[in-house]
Amino acid sequence: MNSLALLPNLAGPDMLIIFMIVLIMFGAKKLPELAKGLGQAVKEFSKAKEDVNHEFERAAHVEEPRLPSHSAPAPQAPAPTASMHPEQKPSA
Repeated sequence: MNSLALLPNLAGPDMLIIFMIVLIMFGAKKLPELAKGLGQAVKEFSKAKEDVNHEFERAAHVEEPRLPSHSAPAPQAPAPTASMHPEQKPSA
């Protein structure tokens, strides 16, 4: 569920009341510092979001190594066989 759907539609007078409450709580001297911090946080969040999206796109476009389909399979070496000379007796 979208959390913004739960908020009522904030219009001009509502935003003015919220601004006045924030002004009373933090004071006029702290307000620019608060806005600057909020702006930096939003900027860092946007940058992190773009980095994550870039990583997902890069991971999606990485091709896995493919085996050539037209080449013949590699030849296998013959299995070693025990060769006996005619004068040797089998060991038991």
